[in-house]
Amino acid sequence: MGQVDGEYLAKMENVLSVYNQQPIVGRGRICFDERPCQLLDDVIAALPTKPGKPAKEDNEYVRKGMCAVLLAYDLDTGQRFTQVREQRTKADYAEFMYEVISTHYADIERIDLIQDNLNTHKYGSFYEHLPISQARLLSRKLAFHFTPKHGSWLNMAEIEFSALARQSLNRRIGSLNELARQVELWTINRNEQAVRVHWSFTVARAETKLKRWYEQVNPDNKLNPCKN
Repeated sequence: MGQVDGEYLAKMENVLSVYNQQPIVGRGRICFDERPCQLLDDVIAALPTKPGKPAKEDNEYVRKGMCAVLLAYDLDTGQRFTQVREQRTKADYAEFMYEVISTHYADIERIDLIQDNLNTHKYGSFYEHLPISQARLLSRKLAFHFTPKHGSWLNMAEIEFSALARQSLNRRIGSLNELARQVELWTINRNEQAVRVHWSFTVARAETKLKRWYEQVNPDNKLNPCKN
């Protein structure tokens, strides 16, 4: 946890208010995040698995480079969209966003997008790396909501990444293609099961649970009970 200040509380409450909204026709809510991934290959092939026993891996491995997994989670439909890329640059961010939005949200007028405040997560990334018509579409359709610094726990996409790591990436994967295949299989399976993130933390609960944070930021401020 980083320093808690007024900016931290403001961004936290902004994200929580988006989560607390009721679904609105013509408006969507998406959480986005991206994670670096280390590709590792075995020096000696793992022994075949036996019923009820995990595969046995040799201690030696070869680093095969880095890549990135990009993930967007829809709060209202419970669907997630993923992609594996060699890097996580402004271009990767812009291209991923356009593909997701143009394919799955063509009929949605406005989308609240929750994400962390990386230098790639800017409207400018769209204009720098996409045709102007595509950049305008995204900049006019997406309303950015940033989690506070060191506040990734507020992003539902973090929960999805945790599930992905436990359920699919808890072994050595030595190639970009194999990683992409595993991530796609996980995504399809989780979407078919309609797994939803059930979020119960609200601004009202934050006032109670994190009272010392509010008092730390402004000791003279008397909190009024919040109904949200």
